[in-house]
Amino acid sequence: MQKRKKTSSLLLLLLTFFIIPFNVFAYSDYIIAGGQNIGIELKSNGVLIVGTYKIGENDPASQANLQKGDKITHINEKEVHSIEEMLNVLDVSPTKDEIKITYKRANEVKETTLKLVQDSESVYKTGLYVKDSINGVGTLTFIDPKTKLYGALGHEIIESATGQKLEIKDGKIYSSTVTGINPSDRGNPGEKNAKYNISEVYGNIKENTKSGIFGTYTNELPNTKQYKVGTKKDITLGDASILTVISGENVEEFKINILKVMQNDKSKKNILFEVTDERLLKSAGGIVQGMSGSPIIQNNMIVGAVTHVVVDDCRKGYGIFIENMLEEAEN
Repeated sequence: MQKRKKTSSLLLLLLTFFIIPFNVFAYSDYIIAGGQNIGIELKSNGVLIVGTYKIGENDPASQANLQKGDKITHINEKEVHSIEEMLNVLDVSPTKDEIKITYKRANEVKETTLKLVQDSESVYKTGLYVKDSINGVGTLTFIDPKTKLYGALGHEIIESATGQKLEIKDGKIYSSTVTGINPSDRGNPGEKNAKYNISEVYGNIKENTKSGIFGTYTNELPNTKQYKVGTKKDITLGDASILTVISGENVEEFKINILKVMQNDKSKKNILFEVTDERLLKSAGGIVQGMSGSPIIQNNMIVGAVTHVVVDDCRKGYGIFIENMLEEAEN
């Protein structure tokens, strides 16, 4: 009888051991390093209020308790994802002077009634400035050749009028050409000037996270070098480089010096570096807006991506660990 108890205990212990959950990440040991400039189009998961206005003496948004940053999800109980859908619902509304709105504020769902106001030309107006998409440019960081998952930017996309991270429905990345650079100066970060081609889609966008934007690369994979994935423990102080575009579509390598590695920092500022490449300093003044996502290469490994410029000294910037981006891409 005692032996049976011991056997049962042993089986229970073994079962407990084998069902303990653990994380196994399936990204490849070698990935395609990016550096290409990309055009970005994100579509909001709802219609975002980015401002309000008065119509004569009337302030319909204030009366309905609507404010900048609220996200409209339903008009007259019909779900809307875009401004076009919102207008279509308004066109068939049985009443023209007021509408029922369902909206989200800080993840709390609320309802209100918005009274529309006729202007001097008898046009009904809402008193709301709204947006359903964001467009911009950035830099592709990596493509996993096995899964075709990609990552870019190394940080989230913020809607400028509200200062909030955009909750997205979907989006696309496109090919892009750098047409010029406004150089950085102390206290005044510069930026890339670029255009993108909506007829050449590189991939879809499925996530907008604190570690970057992620999706599936749907275009033909670029025939470029694959780099071993470096862990944060592989990173050393000293010489490294970044891959980015400063003219046209040509990805180039520029020298940097890694000054500090924050091993336990889970933010986007894991790697502090300074630009040492004279050509990049001369043409761009250091780090500029639009370089976010540029891969950081050291000892023939991809170890991170550029995320921020140090405003007081634009020769310096921060980067995120590539491990963090790859793990987020798989979530």
